[in-house]
Amino acid sequence: MNLFGQIILFTLIGTWLIKLAADLLNLRAASPTLPEAFRDIYDPAEYRRSQEYLRANTKFSLISSTFDLALLLVFWFAGGFNWLDQLIRALGFDPVVNGVLYIGALLLFQGVINLPFSIWHTFVLEEKFGFNQTTPKVFAADLIKTVLLSAVIGAPVLAAILWFFQSAGPLGWLWAWGGVTAFSLLLQYVAPTWIMPMFNKFEPLEDGELRKSIMDYAAEVRFPLTGIYVMDGSKRSAKGNAFFTGFGKNKRIALFDTLIKNHSTGELVAVLAHEIGHFKKKHILMSMVLSMLNLGVVFYLLSLFMNNRMLFDAFDMQQTSVYASLLFFMLLYNPVEFIISILMQMLSRRNEFEADNYAVTTYRNGALLADALKKLSRQNLSNLTPHPFNVFLNYSHPPVLQRVERIEAAARH
Repeated sequence: MNLFGQIILFTLIGTWLIKLAADLLNLRAASPTLPEAFRDIYDPAEYRRSQEYLRANTKFSLISSTFDLALLLVFWFAGGFNWLDQLIRALGFDPVVNGVLYIGALLLFQGVINLPFSIWHTFVLEEKFGFNQTTPKVFAADLIKTVLLSAVIGAPVLAAILWFFQSAGPLGWLWAWGGVTAFSLLLQYVAPTWIMPMFNKFEPLEDGELRKSIMDYAAEVRFPLTGIYVMDGSKRSAKGNAFFTGFGKNKRIALFDTLIKNHSTGELVAVLAHEIGHFKKKHILMSMVLSMLNLGVVFYLLSLFMNNRMLFDAFDMQQTSVYASLLFFMLLYNPVEFIISILMQMLSRRNEFEADNYAVTTYRNGALLADALKKLSRQNLSNLTPHPFNVFLNYSHPPVLQRVERIEAAARH
């Protein structure tokens, strides 16, 4: 195995070991004592159940990630990448079509192999803890829609990327970056009205106290709210959530029906004030810009490793190609992406604190955000005492206990 192969193997196993250590530390950090701030919302039985849920999810994650790593290594060392490449080349298509078929076949194979894990997680683990609302019919429909969308949207985008790198010369990476960026912006614009309704129903929030309170607050902070929708989250899970999606005239806020069911009007407005805070503080724009810049760096570096014989030798490939270059480079880039993800998580946690503070300082009942977070934690059986290393590695949101303490402190001033 050459140097590239050694680097990829070392980082694959290394990142798996780091995540394993984080999971084990997280389990050890699970405190049997309910934090004082949650004693008005949790009872001891529910708290014990949240820790059982943590252990069950950690065990599932460990098994599935170990299986994924083992599958990749077996396929690699058995010569699977070259075998599939020769099989597809024998069909006689041009390189772009070969690339779509090659990467599509690998993704399909991975999806089929991982399907039992997805079924078990949904219908056994989530069912055991009372979260699953998904029927086999809905599960199958979601799967079919996802595959079709991947074929209708993903395949042409992949083909365009391969064509640019294949045909546009030294600046192919720049054309690919520009094309994918433009398409991503278009997709975010149309997704709320064209794609998301394929999976869930979005009904306008009916007139009443909640809608009036939300619209009054939005007017106070001069937020151009064009749509408030209720999403049938209960179709799949008993967990609650809210999110902001789209941009321009297609901005909309979606509330899970499970969230509305379990929270007061003041708590719901406080949650939406947090979401509006992300928009006002330009967190969404910042995230989009950073993602685009990262994609540009990835495409540029990919152009430097295009058809690198040493990289192909690491996977025992007989012939070089643009599509396999893309795949193998992403494996080589994995440690850099791992570090970038940690930095993005750190930024995300900072943004969550800022959005919390925005809600507290702009909404007269902003302190109710703490009550909403407590209820959400109980409803979702959240881990209240995660280990700091696990937070550092995996959390896009700060631990809920830290958020509650900061919100309550800000509300007192």
